[in-house]
Amino acid sequence: MTWLVTGGAGYIGSHVVGAMQAAGHEVVVLDDLSSGVEARLAGVPLVVGSVLDQAGVERALRDHSVRGVVHLAGKKQVEESVRRPLHYYEQNVEGLRRLLDAITAAGVEHFVFSSSAAVYGAPDEEQVTEELFCRPVNPYGETKLIGEWMVAAVARATGLRYANLRYFNVAGAAVPTLADTGESNLVPMVFRRLSDRRPPLIFGDTYPTPDGTCVRDFVHVADIASAHVSAAQALTAGRVRDLTANIGTGQGVSVRDVVETIRSVTGTADESWSEPVVVGARAGDPPRVVASAERIRAELGWKAQHDVRDMVASAWEGWVAHSGR
Repeated sequence: MTWLVTGGAGYIGSHVVGAMQAAGHEVVVLDDLSSGVEARLAGVPLVVGSVLDQAGVERALRDHSVRGVVHLAGKKQVEESVRRPLHYYEQNVEGLRRLLDAITAAGVEHFVFSSSAAVYGAPDEEQVTEELFCRPVNPYGETKLIGEWMVAAVARATGLRYANLRYFNVAGAAVPTLADTGESNLVPMVFRRLSDRRPPLIFGDTYPTPDGTCVRDFVHVADIASAHVSAAQALTAGRVRDLTANIGTGQGVSVRDVVETIRSVTGTADESWSEPVVVGARAGDPPRVVASAERIRAELGWKAQHDVRDMVASAWEGWVAHSGR
């Protein structure tokens, strides 16, 4: 069967596409290339378009005989969502509504939704389980939670099999050519500062955490991709019907510790100019969000295979390859 991957030319999407192909699945990509890169998709059919174009999505589904969809297209920057909430609701909620309308019309049977730990908000928990009541603290998280509700509602009405996968903090690269070339995530943001011989920035150090900086569960993008493959296979085999699960390691790492790992990997730890500088906290950033990964292990047999140093080292290799440093 053929899977359509929306946003498949993006950083995470291209890893998912590669992992799906390696597992023997036929894949076609829908991407508007607003942030995706066509060169990441060697040999993969690409439909250039937006999920907001419902008629175009329906044509793509029919033309490629699609039976399953992995939906990654959308906006994902917390700070931007605070400034532009309606834009995020348009792209993430209305885009998903039109996509679900299209897959219902086309008779698509399986759906994997790219959700986020942002649905939890600022939980006062050592590890966040899927049973926790969701209280998102920014518009991005709100759009993801609404997306999960929409997927579940359509499934109840149509029999769609689905998996809502709540990503925690993604980093790393499976191969240098697929590295994160944007600068909205922590690791590439620090790479850019260090490459310009400027100190890394830490957004706030007065959070109620051991070192005052935010604590997150960092997950290698290759592990994220393998979780999608596991979900797709479980859906098509009939082993799951309505899964909502975290994708995380269960290990919390502070932003300061990640920055120090980056300084070590990049060989700048002994440089005085590379000492991080603390600036004001960003709106919408919760102090600590760390996954419980027990459900996905029990339901899919999936477990993360990489640690933070693996993520930073692989991401740095990709950054060097792209920047020609």
